[in-house]
Amino acid sequence: MEKTLNVQGMSCGHCKMSVEGALKKLDGVSAAEVNLEAGKVDVTFDESKVNVDAMKEAIEEQGYDVEA
Repeated sequence: MEKTLNVQGMSCGHCKMSVEGALKKLDGVSAAEVNLEAGKVDVTFDESKVNVDAMKEAIEEQGYDVEA
C-alpha cells in the first residue's frame, strides 16, 4: 500500500535522511521518499505489519509535525 503524509518542518538533506531513516526502520515499510519542496513523504508499506499511526509517531519522534 502507498500513502502520502504531509510533514511540516523539513528543510534540508538531514531532515530528509532523518524522516526516511525513521520510517525505513519500521517493520513493514519497504520505501520512503521525502519531497522537501512539497513537504511530503511517500511511503510504501505492508498494512498487515505497520499502520499509519506508527509511521506518524516515528516521524514525530524525529521532531517533525505530521498533518492528518
